[in-house]
Order: sequence, then C-alpha cells, then structure tokens
Amino acid sequence: MTKKISVRNPRTGVADYTIEAADAGEIRRAEQRLRAGQAEWAARPVERRIAVLREFKEALIRRRDEIVSRLEADTGRRWVSGLEVDAVVGGIDRACQFAEETFAPAAPAPTPDPEVHAAGDLVAYPLVAVISPWNFPFQLALIDAVPALLAGSAVLLKPSEMTPRFIPALRACVEEIPDLSGVFAVVEGDGSTGAAMIEAADAVCFTGSVQTGRVIAAAAAARFIPAFLELGGKDPAIVTASADVDGAASAILWGSTINSGHSCMSLERVYVDRLVAGAFVETLVAKAERVRLAYPDLADGQIGPIITAAQAETIREHLDDAVAKGARVRTGGSIEILGGGTYLRPTVLTEVDHTMRVMCEETFGPIIPVMAFDGADEAVALANDTDFGLSAAVFAGTADEALSIAHRLEVGAVSVNDACLTGMVPAVEKNSFKLSGLGASRMGPPSVRRFLRRRALLVRDAAGPRPWYYDGASSQTEER
Repeated sequence: MTKKISVRNPRTGVADYTIEAADAGEIRRAEQRLRAGQAEWAARPVERRIAVLREFKEALIRRRDEIVSRLEADTGRRWVSGLEVDAVVGGIDRACQFAEETFAPAAPAPTPDPEVHAAGDLVAYPLVAVISPWNFPFQLALIDAVPALLAGSAVLLKPSEMTPRFIPALRACVEEIPDLSGVFAVVEGDGSTGAAMIEAADAVCFTGSVQTGRVIAAAAAARFIPAFLELGGKDPAIVTASADVDGAASAILWGSTINSGHSCMSLERVYVDRLVAGAFVETLVAKAERVRLAYPDLADGQIGPIITAAQAETIREHLDDAVAKGARVRTGGSIEILGGGTYLRPTVLTEVDHTMRVMCEETFGPIIPVMAFDGADEAVALANDTDFGLSAAVFAGTADEALSIAHRLEVGAVSVNDACLTGMVPAVEKNSFKLSGLGASRMGPPSVRRFLRRRALLVRDAAGPRPWYYDGASSQTEER
C-alpha cells in the first residue's frame, strides 16, 4: 500500500497537501532507469552537458512565478522564495563555469622514467542520491544536484517531506528536456525513502541535522560510498570595541533573522566587547523592534512563520530554558499563534551564558543572545566553545584586527564586517569543521570535482626488455 504523508501549511497550521512516499521498489526502478542513461550522459563532452543544464535554467526561468508561488505555500515567506529561485539560476551558470575548468585538458604529468608518460581521465560516480532539507527547499535541492549532473553523474533527488509543494513544478522543468529527464529524477518521500536511496546510490549528499547526518554517514560507510554532509551550525558573531556598532547591529540582526532564522549559517550567538556591549544591545533592540511579521499578508513584513511544528517546539524550549536560567528578554520572546501559523518576532536576550541551550544547541529561529567578553582571547574561547564549526562573523574597526581573530576561529568560513557572506559569495570554497559537516566543499570548483574520481593512465612509449623484467626460464638454475 502506498504511504501517504500529510503536509502542514506553515501559515495556517492545517495539513492541506499530500504526497505519496516512494517505496524501495520505486527507488529500484528509478535507479535502473537512471543508470541506463548515465553512461551515455557521462560520455558526452562536458560542453554538451553544459548546454543541457542551460536549457534547464531557461525552463526554470519560464516557470519562475509558479515555483515561487509553491515555495511561498511551502514556507510562508515571499522575498526569500524569489531569492531562492534566482540563486539557483545564477548557480547553474557558476557550476557550468566550474565544470569547464574541471574538464579542461591537463598537461602531461612528469614521471621519473622518461619513457613513461602519465595521463588520466575523470570518472563520475554513476548515481548520486541527494536528500535535501526544508529551510531553503528549492536552492538546497539543486545545490548538489546541478554540479553532480555536470560531472556526468545521474541524480536521484528527494526534497524534504515538510516542503514538497514545488516538486511538480521542478519535475515539469526536467521533463521539458529529454536529455535531462533520462538522468535526473525527483521523488517524494520521507526517511524510509531516503534510506532506500542510499542503498541504490554510489554517493550521497545530505543537508540537515547532525542526528540524521550521523545515520546517513553510517549507512554510506557500510556501503563504502562517499557521503557529502552539510549539517548544523551555531554560528558566533564577535563585535570588538573598535567596531562600528550601528553597522554591526544591522548586519547581525539580518544574519540572525533572515528566513525567520531557519538557516544553518544564521548568527546564533553574539559576543560583544564589554566596553561597547550596552550601546550595541540598545542599538540592536531598537532595530529589532522595527522588524515586522509577514502577517496577515506575506508582504506585510520580513519575518515569516516557523515552518515546522517541531522547530517551533525547539525554539520554545530554548527560550524557556534560557529564561529559567536567568536570561533577560530585551525584545520579542513570545511565540504567537496568528491565523493558525506560529511566529516569533526578533528576540534579543542578554545575561546569557553557556549553561543555556540557546547558547549551545542549534536553535534555528530568530533569537539573538548577546554575551559580553573581556579581551580577544576570551571572545575566541567562547566562540570556539561548541561542537559546531560552520561559519562565523567578526566586526572590528579594521580588517586586520578582525582577521587576527578570524584566523583563530574553528569554522569553515568567516565573514569580516558583515554577516552570512558565504551565502552571498558561493563561488568561494569552504569546508565545514567539527560536527557541521563532512566531505569536499559544495562551493567553488570542488562542487563539481567531488563527484569525480581520477583514473591514472601510465603509458610506456618504447617497447623492449627492461632490467626488472625476466622470464621464468632464465632465472632457474640447471639441475645437476
């Protein structure tokens, strides 16, 4: 019997959409179809794959309004939904450039033997499984799929069951392009569908929680296939005494509340030099109180609903824990039910410490806890006191001062005098530290290279005997 999954509308709290989860049999059939088309796809010159992906980009542009509308229903936000589609369109062009560079002819590699020359070719993993999350449903569905296709892999994609309304529109774009539909399939489903995909694939990409990432990593390791994992974050921001307080407050407010705080690169902890902490908090609170909810109309404000009921409960628990342990709510702090949706206004907390869950666990909501520090050494120690290591931000009077701190942070990327620059400058390679991820970067040229293995071809130019060759007869002693 087909498993049906009800999908909650984040603006109304009502389950008003249904998907059917692909079972193991459907995944096997998809696997067989995709593998049948992959060899010819990989054998094409990279220029032909690029041409197909650019056709796909044009199909997305033609259906932009439909996709944005479906994303709005999935997530309850407007501006970010349009931003997602535009980011994917730009990302396709960027990935095409990386693919051209990756497959550019390489000079022969020198060897110690002048009669041997080395060459090689690139071999794509035949089938890549992509399991994507609910916070940026469209962008994070394609951030791995597009580079894998350009590398020559076939791709089996499962978006989150929490935000699946855009899937029919995405499928329609793929089906417009026969050359693409033979190597790219999008399925609906939940964790059981994802588990079947890992059993079918030669490599897996996952974006989501550390808890699920551990399960996927173990399943991939059991099959000896690579797992590229982009997991959680608890990104710190450090504000020094010399920083532009007004500018830092604006950037941190944006970086903490964009997409209602539903972002792995959200700034979730703020450390401010005690000399300017009071002025910073007052400025941040004043700015936060001007941010409005996107209710009752999507265009009314910047903060949309909390997308999933489970995340709303996590946010509530973190707030309650912080207040119980002495945190002071300076603005916001109350979860509101409006029209059936769950909302939280930008919430600034002070008098926080690392005994509180809001300072140690991923909150994934629009909460900004602020803690004072004395000196750069303490700031670095506090920022590094976490199991996560995705990214961070440092604000200081000069770039040199900020960089002297940034070089000491145990994270994969640091924005200097700004917030969340990795999302705005995705062409730059970065890696996740600690529990924030595993595997080669999904940004920059490695985004394509990670789906390829290099096969070395070692060719001897001249024939004839060599000192290390012998035939069996010549080495045998004569019996007497």
